[in-house]
Amino acid sequence: MKDGKYVILCVDDDQDLLDAMRLMLARHGYVIAEARTADAGLKKYKETNPDLVIVDLMMEEVDAGTGLVRSLKAEGNTRPVYMLSSVGDNLNVTIDYAELGLTGVFQKPIDGPQLLAVLKSKLK
Repeated sequence: MKDGKYVILCVDDDQDLLDAMRLMLARHGYVIAEARTADAGLKKYKETNPDLVIVDLMMEEVDAGTGLVRSLKAEGNTRPVYMLSSVGDNLNVTIDYAELGLTGVFQKPIDGPQLLAVLKSKLK
């Protein structure tokens, strides 16, 4: 938490998505920390100690998102981690969520009310 607000780390190489997330989350009382690469995301994670993490599946490299999630798990992360994906429902065929350390997956384009409901339920 920062100043009594939950901190959400969002890692995505799409600046437009990061801007939209920042506006939506700030409007609902959250603080967003952001990064555009997996390496920057890991650094930001260590700097901000976020309450929840949202990671894009495909960034600068095809497996950058899953690599970051594995790095967070290796760091001992116990906070909820959600993957952000545009590849559809077939993602569960190629990735074992539990093994990877994911709490769940959001599909792009992200559904704002669904995201806010999940944040409210996970950050109590």
